[in-house]
Amino acid sequence: MQISQDIHPEHSGHAALGFPKNAYRGRFAPSPSGPLHFGSLVAALASYLDAKSQNGQWLVRMEDIDTPRVVPGAADAILTTLDAYGLHWDGPVVYQSQRHDLYQDVLASLISHNVVYACTCTRKQIKARGGYYDNHCRAANHNFDNNALRLKQNYPVVEFHDGLQGKVQIPDTIAQEDYIIKRRDGLFAYQLVVVVDDHEQGITHVVRGADLLEPTARQLSLFKQLAYPTPLFTHVPLAVANPGFKLSKQNHAPAIDNQNPLPALIAALEFLGFNPSKSQFDTVETLLNWAISNYQLTKLPSNQEIQVIQQSEAHYQFIPL
Repeated sequence: MQISQDIHPEHSGHAALGFPKNAYRGRFAPSPSGPLHFGSLVAALASYLDAKSQNGQWLVRMEDIDTPRVVPGAADAILTTLDAYGLHWDGPVVYQSQRHDLYQDVLASLISHNVVYACTCTRKQIKARGGYYDNHCRAANHNFDNNALRLKQNYPVVEFHDGLQGKVQIPDTIAQEDYIIKRRDGLFAYQLVVVVDDHEQGITHVVRGADLLEPTARQLSLFKQLAYPTPLFTHVPLAVANPGFKLSKQNHAPAIDNQNPLPALIAALEFLGFNPSKSQFDTVETLLNWAISNYQLTKLPSNQEIQVIQQSEAHYQFIPL
């Protein structure tokens, strides 16, 4: 298992994993905690168009590692919706819940090189110390059993370049934080599994919502620590119901309609800065082919949030924030 160059001298890129050199491989990675809503459609569509406009592959991965949040049947419902909207993926769907051995191998290698420690701090304690984890337990030598496991932050990322947002600066308190890679309840943390998955799947481009800008810094630091090739990151505007409140399953955003996909698909394109004629397209396929041929990353809006007001099935209002 690959670990960092200063931890493990061997290193393999995507070509060594069996993926063609310089081939585009993107992905859409929803959490199966409910059906797809308009915000999810925007993220899926942006990543799909970015991949297909560059003759790339577009993969789907179910981020079902947080099993308490998984809704039975949601993964299949998401795939059905993607299919109805013409967003056909390449290769088999990957499920994080089936990859625990892979994550455990990476964790074991990190532990063996003394860059992981146990933490007993509660959220309440962290909040009382200012709201950011201050690496309080790094030298405490707590037992690993029944405690959260944190990674020593040896590769802090204080800024990075985003394909759409440009230079992104990260607060020092976040960049320097030793973050959790395995939770107290025994579940692997998102920050670990997403990096391992992107590497193992040979992902070269990540296009997703701007709510993940700050977590990207931690992921970039882990790519460095594990000596993995780093994907190019692009963060498109987040669809929000109100400023700071994204459309989400937790906020009861309505599911998009599988039986009549064109109105929502046209609206998602308009959200992304396209101007499709509503009378020009009568099938999902013709609409997507037009969008692929007209896609330019530089023409996408660079706002981090756009408010969505749905007035009817076919009428949406967008307010850049």
